[in-house]
Amino acid sequence: MGRFAARTRVKAPSGRWAVVAHDLVAIALAWLGAYWLRFNMGYVPHVFWEQGVRLLPAILVVQGLVFWGMGLYRGLWRFASVPDLLRIFKAIVVSTVASAFVLFLWVRLAWVPRSAFVLDGLLLTMLLGGPRFFYRFFKDRGLYQLAGKKALIAGAGRAGEMLVRDLLRDSGIGFRPVAFVDDNPRRIGQEIHGVPVVGDCGQLPQVAERLEVDIVFIAVTEAKASHMRRLIELCERTGRPFRILPGLQSVVDGQVTVSELREVRIEDLLGREPVLLHQAEIAAGVGGKAVLVTGAGGSIGSELCRQIAQLAPRRLILFERSEFNLYNIELELRRDHPDLSLLPVLGDVRDAVLVNRVLGRERPDMIFHAAAYKHVPMLEGQSRAAVMNNVFGTETLAVAADRHGCAVFLLISTDKAVNPSNIMGATKRAAEILCQEMNSRSQTRFLTVRFGNVLGSAGSVIPLFKAQIASGGPVTVTHRDITRYFMTIPEACGLILQSSVIGEGGEIFVLDMGEPVRIGYLAEQLILLSGKRPGQDIEIVYTGLRPGEKLYEELFYADETLLETVHPKIRVTPGSCGDPAAFARGLDRLRMLCAEDDEQGLAEALREAIGLTHAPCDESARMTPAPSET
Repeated sequence: MGRFAARTRVKAPSGRWAVVAHDLVAIALAWLGAYWLRFNMGYVPHVFWEQGVRLLPAILVVQGLVFWGMGLYRGLWRFASVPDLLRIFKAIVVSTVASAFVLFLWVRLAWVPRSAFVLDGLLLTMLLGGPRFFYRFFKDRGLYQLAGKKALIAGAGRAGEMLVRDLLRDSGIGFRPVAFVDDNPRRIGQEIHGVPVVGDCGQLPQVAERLEVDIVFIAVTEAKASHMRRLIELCERTGRPFRILPGLQSVVDGQVTVSELREVRIEDLLGREPVLLHQAEIAAGVGGKAVLVTGAGGSIGSELCRQIAQLAPRRLILFERSEFNLYNIELELRRDHPDLSLLPVLGDVRDAVLVNRVLGRERPDMIFHAAAYKHVPMLEGQSRAAVMNNVFGTETLAVAADRHGCAVFLLISTDKAVNPSNIMGATKRAAEILCQEMNSRSQTRFLTVRFGNVLGSAGSVIPLFKAQIASGGPVTVTHRDITRYFMTIPEACGLILQSSVIGEGGEIFVLDMGEPVRIGYLAEQLILLSGKRPGQDIEIVYTGLRPGEKLYEELFYADETLLETVHPKIRVTPGSCGDPAAFARGLDRLRMLCAEDDEQGLAEALREAIGLTHAPCDESARMTPAPSET
């Protein structure tokens, strides 16, 4: 669809000078016609007619100059609208007054009927406005588009209306709207720009078959996940290609065009509403500050850096252990924000010397701690690495933040920290407790943001499924009933920034993840969106739950009280870090076992440190790491 984006606007017939010529003819007809009407559409006395013809050149010059000066020839007939009609009306009023004034000075209005000026104005309004609006109507009815592909539009609301208007405006697009379907019963039977609303969305496959349409356009921008999934499934049943409008913002901006249409993505199935952030608060809280982001080259960290860069921080410090990822995000930010003060730091958050040197020198006001090991199955066999990075890496950074007077430390956590059944979740829960315990004895505000899966992150299920589909399958899912929460990376990062400015210290913020999605359903839809058929072209194989994996995730503990915040997508729980002394002893034991490289003892010690009543994993069930579904 990209070729539509660069199309040029259709010009008026034969260009601007043809329009000027048309209007000059209209001026002459209106002036002489005014005399004819003045004398009751009959015989015009010779002396009046001669005077009218003699004065016609002056009328042409005066009114033509007024029309040109008032911008009547800047607009295009193809896009004539009510503002254009108002401009014509104003120009006619001014030109009529100017003509009367000139003729008064020239001939003292001798043998010029006074009513001729009023009649001339009325005739000019019809002769100038009529052809312009008829031309637009002629084009909008699609009389020049009979050869285009037939398009059925799902959604007859504002987005659908703007889409049809754009389709009808340009014969070069190649699509001809033939009908709408819409679930609002009051719209059924009506017409929008001459295109009928023929039924509800449930009839979409039947309507597509009956009208022999070539493509379906989804113009629904405010749909819940269940409704969007239903629409996409109905489109799939038609066996025809379909496209979707990207979201609500283009409708708000009044910029819905054919070029906005794109392929359906897996994100569309979630039906996530656009997140409206309190931008002024975020800008005030982050703008002008020195901000450090750990894991700056990762999925969450890099998007955080992009959004922070737009807020004009005083300095942005990119802390990343992967040389390649650090290079990429630095290159991108320097390209997009050449005036931004950037400091790339290649290093590990477990390196206390480096962490303290950077924080001591740069004195960041805010730290967003996104660096962590997150791969559930892999970490089941790597307890020491998980504890060292996720627990003691967080401790090193948190202690340094307190020592060097950082104002805000925000830990990015996960829903797997709730009743964890795996090493990864248990280490993130330990990091949550650590931050709450630090908050109780520090001037730094320690905050935690907890949320579920993000679409498209490294090692997650969506890229894995896409790779399996590209290789011809099979697509592997661990269990038929396994579900996960999902949100987009930009949405999650926006809410993280929002949480950073509303937190007072010690809170755990829980993001609204919407409805959980069945992983098997995602696999089926990805196969369909690739143009294949599940179970026929691409098999789905259920392999069984892996060590540490749960059928469903939780966002908060049963004893945690969730409270509303100033943002509807963010809830907060005060949380509880239990007995600080017991937790400190648990950390000391974990430190000792890491030094002794005691993997078995680490799992037990981690369980005790976070107060679990069952082991986070079963050593006997450990297996070779496989791609994560989390």
